[in-house]
Amino acid sequence: MYINFPEVHQSIQGMDAVPIPKMVKIHQAYDPQKIDDIKAHLLNELNTKVQDKGRFKGKRICITAGSRGIPGLDVMLRTMCDTLKEWGADPFIIPSMGSHGGGTAAGQLEMLEGYNVTEKSMGVPVIASMDVVQYDELDGIPLYCDKHAFESDGIVIFNKVKPHTDFRADHESGLAKMIAIGIAKHKGAAMFHSFGFERFGELIPPVAEKFLEKCPFAFGVGVVQNAYDDICNIEVCNKDNFMETDAKLLKISKEKIAKFLFDDIDVLVIDEIGKNISGNGHDPNVTGRNITHTFGKSTLNLRKLFVRGLTPEAHHNGCGLGSCDVTTRRCLNDVDWEVTWTNVLTTGIMDACMIPLYVNTDKEAVKMCIRTLHNTTPDKARVVHIKNTLCLEEIEVSEPLYESIKDMPGISFISGPVPMQFNKDGMMD
Repeated sequence: MYINFPEVHQSIQGMDAVPIPKMVKIHQAYDPQKIDDIKAHLLNELNTKVQDKGRFKGKRICITAGSRGIPGLDVMLRTMCDTLKEWGADPFIIPSMGSHGGGTAAGQLEMLEGYNVTEKSMGVPVIASMDVVQYDELDGIPLYCDKHAFESDGIVIFNKVKPHTDFRADHESGLAKMIAIGIAKHKGAAMFHSFGFERFGELIPPVAEKFLEKCPFAFGVGVVQNAYDDICNIEVCNKDNFMETDAKLLKISKEKIAKFLFDDIDVLVIDEIGKNISGNGHDPNVTGRNITHTFGKSTLNLRKLFVRGLTPEAHHNGCGLGSCDVTTRRCLNDVDWEVTWTNVLTTGIMDACMIPLYVNTDKEAVKMCIRTLHNTTPDKARVVHIKNTLCLEEIEVSEPLYESIKDMPGISFISGPVPMQFNKDGMMD
């Protein structure tokens, strides 16, 4: 469902006269360690760490594929499929992404196709279904697993490991959460979210332990990305070290994640948000804006957030717009609200569905953010412009901000200052 938002012509005194500061392009330096050949690395992990490979001969093995954008996702999935075939298995892939993709099998298939994960590219069936099996319960809480996965002879739990957008614990977004929510499909995700994010850290470990006990687990594969969006860790684990590996990779990911090397921003302009970037559209570990309002200034002192658009891989899911201060009519008209609301309401947090204030053009949005800053004059505005929260190596900052951070470790000058560029229609592209 799309909504045709009309043009708006609100009048704010002095808006036309608001100056936009010139921008300086800078480089932020992070730990560059990465895996150069992810296929070779994964093959080594599989061949050296997977126990009793003979048990796979003649068996149907399921591999989970989530909604997160991971560099080389198709390469890693294909490598696992081909390796399992070499071991005599009959592998297949299932979308494992809770309520993403509009909570439908077709929508989840479409998301995987956007990552080049298809039956043709993988050489195995990709089975999408919202059917689940209840395999156990935890203190009266029903625990679900994708029906096709549960009926297989073994399940490979494959997922990216990263800090969660709304809670802190030993197990956040990763292998254990894939068990608790991703492979539980829409029904299980909705049930789990009904307890609120404040209980996730408490519930995820025992749910994962129940799964490992009651479901046909094969092995796990955890992936970590560095601040440059490159794969820096791939680890294969077995049942006996599954939880330990998940917790270890989370610690690594928190050390590797891209963040701003400074703490205070008056106006942050983000070109694109989407589920491939973060479950929250933009990563709250970067912006401090999450749907539970639990991060805030502990992550970043951000005063105004302007989101310009959605990634193509988001498939029109506008999750994340509810936490911005302003967007544009063009952005809102690109949102499929049924898909967005299905995903957001699964969390049970209704204010995450809020439609933000909007204007007609990017230029109006930037001016409005600067105009509505309290206790800051435009000539001192600390403005930052980024592509998305995964791309923080090269960013643009306003002249006043640059002058205050130019001598910080990890900050280096690239070019500028130049005026922020808008076309004749007032848009930045």
